[in-house]
Amino acid sequence: MDVVGESEEPVSGEALSIAHALSHPPESYGNDPDIEMAWAIRAMQHAEVYYKLISSVDPQFLKLTKVDDQIYSEFREIFETLRVDVLDPEELKSESAKEKWRPFCLKFEGIVEDYNYGTLLRLDCSQGYTEENTIFAPRIQFFAIEIARNREGYNKAVSVSIQDKEGEEGAGNKEEEAEKGADSGGEKEEGANREGEK
Repeated sequence: MDVVGESEEPVSGEALSIAHALSHPPESYGNDPDIEMAWAIRAMQHAEVYYKLISSVDPQFLKLTKVDDQIYSEFREIFETLRVDVLDPEELKSESAKEKWRPFCLKFEGIVEDYNYGTLLRLDCSQGYTEENTIFAPRIQFFAIEIARNREGYNKAVSVSIQDKEGEEGAGNKEEEAEKGADSGGEKEEGANREGEK
């Protein structure tokens, strides 16, 4: 899921240097805190874009990669009983889980761009990206779980929740406008009565 920016603002030198730095393999940097921060910022931007996307459209119809069908079928073949609505971090990060995930992930090397790129993944798909609800995962693991959540209807809770909130806010605004209209209408009547009295 790569998103192209619509802004035509000039790109800062700092942004260009970060982009250049991020184009190198992560192994070449060691533990450089500036690079780690740049990777974290990029992961957070990806998370924000994805959350806005599943909040605004029916996630069941989203296509995240060119190979969604392959990712989903292989994921469910290997992880047929993995619960994706609320993830248990142990099923992703424990040594036994890593042994199962590693061959799955490697199948997509060269098929999914940046398949092992660090990405933020929500533990509970009915919630947003918060510190308590987020873990770091390889991009292919993110795709596998989010494609499953979308196809199995779990991410629909996000779009429904956002639409409900917008509906409530819209209804609240309409009620306020109606009250203001009634108030201003009453003032007009008073003015009309005064004119009639003169």
